[in-house]
Amino acid sequence: MTIHSKYLWGIISIIALSLTSCKKSYLDFQEEGEPLSAKIRFVNARNNGASIHFWTYITRVTSSLVTQNQSTNYINTQFGDVQISFSEGSNSTLKASTQFGNAATFGASGGPNGPIPDYYHTVFAIRKKNSVTNDSLILFYDDLVAPAAGKAKVRFVHLAPLVSDIRVKANSNTLFNSIAYGRAGNSIIAGTGLSAYSLGPFVSVDAGTLRFELTKIANESNLALARQEIAVQEGKIYTIYLSGVTDTALTLNSFTHN
Repeated sequence: MTIHSKYLWGIISIIALSLTSCKKSYLDFQEEGEPLSAKIRFVNARNNGASIHFWTYITRVTSSLVTQNQSTNYINTQFGDVQISFSEGSNSTLKASTQFGNAATFGASGGPNGPIPDYYHTVFAIRKKNSVTNDSLILFYDDLVAPAAGKAKVRFVHLAPLVSDIRVKANSNTLFNSIAYGRAGNSIIAGTGLSAYSLGPFVSVDAGTLRFELTKIANESNLALARQEIAVQEGKIYTIYLSGVTDTALTLNSFTHN
């Protein structure tokens, strides 16, 4: 069968139109306008006192060393399937690396929970569970929608590697019934689509001073904290995290997102 040229060009035009109208995923690069980037705040939550630099693949993204329990401002970085690493001091040798966004299903150590363009994230450098020598990294999505009037927003992350699951109370009210190591309260580590973005959610609390009480669920014993109270201001968004090695040498750390 012979196809006349005018019909052939019509078919080609339809195919071209259908290709150009396809939606792009966040793994694609923007073709026009300003290049997209993910916004990531980096936190050094390790327990050995060493200051570190953060990297995406072979590019160092921090301009100055991040000391223990300190965080950077949000930095424009690569999005999509990306390896995030850190090094100690002036040494360029990478101590630990994690590939984010590299799996077909959602999971705690990868999956599609990679950095998203024009979205905000927090990446922690941490010790691996039950270890004080092996390192890793975790990523959380940051919901920066402003709190309601009179309220603050709080996220609680458990980063004390030798401490089992904990219950978190603030001002005698239970904020989170159970948080495992490396997790945030109320986090979801299963499913796809929108549920993936619940990894590390914030909860609303009254502005003022929060007095924390942490309990090991395994034996209902209270943890000794070097710092028990954290003041939260109206309209502010906080991440609070537990760090330290033994049950009797733990600290609460906090930083604001806005």
